Amino acid sequence: MTEPSFAGLALPRLQELLARIERTRLGVLGDFCLDVYWFLDPSAAELSLETGLPTQPVAEQRCELGGAGNVVNNLRAIGCRRIEAFGVGGADPWGRELRRLLAEAGTVTDGLLEEARQWATPAYIKPHRNDEETNRLDFGNFNRLPDETAARLIAALAARLDELDLVVVNEQVAQGIHTERLRRELAALMRARPDKRFIVDSRHHSEAYPDAWLKINDREAAHLIGAAYPEGARIRLEDTKRAAGELFARHRRPVFVTRGPRGLVVGDETGLGEIPGIQIFGKVDPVGAGDSLLAGVAAATAAGATVLEAATFGNLVASVTVQKWRQTGTATPAEILAAGADPDYVYRPELAEDIRRVRYLPGTEFEVVGDRRPPARVTHVIFDHDGTISTLREGWERIMEPMMIRAILGPRYESADDSLYHRVVDRVRDFIDKSTGIQTLAQMQGLARMVREFGCVPEADVLDEHGYKKIYNDALLAVVRRRIAKFDAAELSLADYTVKNAVRLLEALRRAGVRLYLASGTDEQDVVAEAEALGYAGLFAGAIYGAVGDVRHEAKRLVIERILGEIGDPAGLVAIGDGPVEIRETHKRGGYAIGVATDELRRFGLNEAKRARLVRAGADLIIPDYSQLPALLRFLNVAE
Repeated sequence: MTEPSFAGLALPRLQELLARIERTRLGVLGDFCLDVYWFLDPSAAELSLETGLPTQPVAEQRCELGGAGNVVNNLRAIGCRRIEAFGVGGADPWGRELRRLLAEAGTVTDGLLEEARQWATPAYIKPHRNDEETNRLDFGNFNRLPDETAARLIAALAARLDELDLVVVNEQVAQGIHTERLRRELAALMRARPDKRFIVDSRHHSEAYPDAWLKINDREAAHLIGAAYPEGARIRLEDTKRAAGELFARHRRPVFVTRGPRGLVVGDETGLGEIPGIQIFGKVDPVGAGDSLLAGVAAATAAGATVLEAATFGNLVASVTVQKWRQTGTATPAEILAAGADPDYVYRPELAEDIRRVRYLPGTEFEVVGDRRPPARVTHVIFDHDGTISTLREGWERIMEPMMIRAILGPRYESADDSLYHRVVDRVRDFIDKSTGIQTLAQMQGLARMVREFGCVPEADVLDEHGYKKIYNDALLAVVRRRIAKFDAAELSLADYTVKNAVRLLEALRRAGVRLYLASGTDEQDVVAEAEALGYAGLFAGAIYGAVGDVRHEAKRLVIERILGEIGDPAGLVAIGDGPVEIRETHKRGGYAIGVATDELRRFGLNEAKRARLVRAGADLIIPDYSQLPALLRFLNVAE
């Protein structure tokens, strides 16, 4: 099968789909469940008179729709105005709460049947103590759906089918409504109504509905085609594509194979398509992400989207909901538009994580990442500064990490137990890794969110991003000033504070008539001062740009947009940097992106962690440094 290229969803098309979604009519047939959160507070505990054991006081209770109910919630949040529920609830308190929440969401519940015999509304009680979920209590594990109830449910759906644009089928409970009788009758209804679209997301019976579109995860898809993987093993992209292709070939119905944070693969009559995952800087909660993606795919399909568009839309929806911590989140049209305005996709994660897959340009240390070639004539080159040219700020992570840990733990820094301390350390390291290259002020915004997330610091003592940035900058600039003093005193040379051959590259490009720009996430006055101190500021006729104290103005993005505004065509644009921002922004806009994965301590050689980040950001070429300068200039079609 061919593989159509991924182009994303242009904002006007995204707006058009959201407007059309408001007019769609969708049915949801499935296992309607409740997620019940109990937040325990032992401060009010007392000894039970009956048992002598301490009680577990519930300070707060929250009920949310789960299973098929979560799909309904997501559809409603996306903008669907007509949703009909088809399922079974028990004659119990949880059943009453289920109906109340569905009605509150504006759902038509005529098709939600009540079953009093051997049926408890599936409900999952999740006690939380100190922000940690403890043993769950489950209702509904012993359900048995009578055959006549299954028949009534299918009859209720069939009676409403003419009024629906699409039906979502959800199955995720082993003892739920999807008995053998229901599966048989539902499959027959699908066969009898080929004019109606059904999208199935089934944990246990994906093969039961050959006439439906299929949403399935990569592990389940591999199992359906007979591939076995050890528990916990990652499913390779190639194997996911093979599974998607085989599943489509079996029934000639579109297939959506999800890959968690790596996006998804789709198969239909046009071929196979890969939708990459979306980079998220903050903490993620994947609970319910599959339901969010399913709802997005269904809503967009009902609104007239192509299969690839629907998958892209669903991916955007899921990227919003996973950022909503400790809840089965939903995504509003405004949030979807914000996510889709300029998404940061994650490219080639398998290559990023496996250096054995590297393909080198013959005779060089240059890793060719994709199939794109550099411009026939390079006219404009944007350089990042720190780690790409200058190493004056080498080791900034070693300053930022302990500063963030201290800020998050606050008064508990000395007394925090090992569990809390290491949770904070892991969270900070993950955040720094993901946010490398963005403005320092934006990183400090993330720090303020983490301080509140862990709750160790009283709200009155939490600083804003400017306050945290000052603490960090003061420590970092003290190091930079000491290094510049050594340079001024001739104790160390230019070569000691720049990546190998970086200045020679700048000079060669300038002689060739290439217009050079310097763009950094560091404060602009500091970038200018450091470039001037090291003596190469004058080479940047295109000017030097940095952060201006406003996170809405990303210097690297603004420079790229300004250049494209001048030249109109990205054909001659190259970006060279060691951070994901300049690489990702250039990749999005059609320029050629060169990632510099230098070991900054040595100022040459490969840093594998940097390489992985740059591959994910969309680099076309990865170089360890500029030591092979003649080969690099030849590759860029620039005369020495």
